[in-house]
Amino acid sequence: MTKKHLGQNFLYDNSILSRIIQSAGLSGDDTVVEIGPGPGRLTRMLAETVRRLIAIELDPELYEKLKGDFIAYNNVEIVHGDALKFPFETIGEFRVVANIPYYITTPIIFRLLDARAYVKSMTLTIQKEVAERIVAEPGGKAYGVLTIMIQYVARPELKFIIPKEAFRPIPKVDSAVVDMKILERPSVTVRDEKMFFRLVKTAFSQRRKTLSNSLRGLGEDIRDVMISSGIDPQRRPETLSIGEFARLSDSLTK
Repeated sequence: MTKKHLGQNFLYDNSILSRIIQSAGLSGDDTVVEIGPGPGRLTRMLAETVRRLIAIELDPELYEKLKGDFIAYNNVEIVHGDALKFPFETIGEFRVVANIPYYITTPIIFRLLDARAYVKSMTLTIQKEVAERIVAEPGGKAYGVLTIMIQYVARPELKFIIPKEAFRPIPKVDSAVVDMKILERPSVTVRDEKMFFRLVKTAFSQRRKTLSNSLRGLGEDIRDVMISSGIDPQRRPETLSIGEFARLSDSLTK
């Protein structure tokens, strides 16, 4: 029996699960973290692929069942707990492969990005709309804060769509598998990361306004700073590339 309050929608199709593992590009030497293993179908396939698997399950009933199912696997550690509170920094380099509950998708991604010094990649099954935001390019409605925050530190790729009918119980929307390779260094160089992220969040907090209006709180001379950076103050935030945000951030840092 699935628990709606835990966002449980499980995949049982082995062909789809195989595609997820293929998308992750795993090797036999990898340490992998699976968040929300549920009934353990993907867990079993991962255990037969990688050197070490840590599966974090919040549901106590599923945790107990998983412990029994994987008792004979020397390379599998079943953890009962909240992935948002898990000390990822203590396990060395690892990859993440997971079907993330919709309601914690963004917090989980940002928690993993906090630990990005140890994360090699994240292959996540998430809500299709969120996946489209992660891989978006400037100029569209999907492009926003989440896009830039992730593309600053990772190279995301939407691998394939999973129709909602593949899950049990059936959710209201389709899902997508996104693979995010963590970059060795950020995709753009900025003088002050805090200023860069503040600029991006401020710009998109009023995305229907022109940049000169939405960024007014960052300084009375914001129009002049934008013009000196080669950016038209009448543009809207979704039209700026991550490089242009970086350039404007550096000008504000000066």
